[in-house]
Amino acid sequence: MATQELFNLDGKIALVTGASRGIGEAIARTLAAYGACVIVSSRKQEGCEQVAAAIRGEGGRAEARACHIGEMDQIRALYGALEQSPGGLDILVNNAATNPYFGPILDTDPGAFQKTVDVNIRGYFFMSSLGAKLMAKSGGGSIVNIASINAEVPGPRQGVYSITKAAIVCMTKAFAKECAPLGVRVNAILPGPTDTRFAAAIVHGESEVREQMLAHVPMQRVAQPNEIAGAALYLASDAASYTTGACVAVDGGYLTA
Repeated sequence: MATQELFNLDGKIALVTGASRGIGEAIARTLAAYGACVIVSSRKQEGCEQVAAAIRGEGGRAEARACHIGEMDQIRALYGALEQSPGGLDILVNNAATNPYFGPILDTDPGAFQKTVDVNIRGYFFMSSLGAKLMAKSGGGSIVNIASINAEVPGPRQGVYSITKAAIVCMTKAFAKECAPLGVRVNAILPGPTDTRFAAAIVHGESEVREQMLAHVPMQRVAQPNEIAGAALYLASDAASYTTGACVAVDGGYLTA
């Protein structure tokens, strides 16, 4: 098979959450560039529309559907709409996440704890569960979960967030085992420090925090969102047809340091 065919997503429908900016936007644009019809999803419709319009302006196919994955009724409504639309679902990228608390783990507020769990664990779980069921109806598909290097090395002042990202790694493997007979592959990406608004407190925050972080990155820099998108393209495409349950670190060498 030719290399370009391995990554060809023509005719595929991809849903990307948290796609109004950052890593999610980069992944949505990349999947569209390789032929997928991308459903751009995030909490606010306006932000989704802007990214979808930009993709269409570049010759790609995209539509916008707002969904807050921390709200079960919104998840059900999203999938209800997808079930009624032609084409079903071939690719799901769970990227939307939250980290409302940055500070000592012992001072974690119960509200911030619950919000983090609701989005980062419950949201990923039910997006994956309903997504896998929909994919199975048309013979299979690919789920890509965006976790974090914090899943393996908890980040300073990011206790609860790190715990939820570790849960996503285990969730990925559990879904991979049970969904393989359905033709649904489930993998995860563990990004390292990336220059996004979400990570601004670390990437552009206190110089001491930034220096400590970069001291663990052999490449001595943070990633740009598009540098994470290539791994998502691989895992979503036929190039990864025998890959499931994998957790791919895209971290500048952070986890090897």
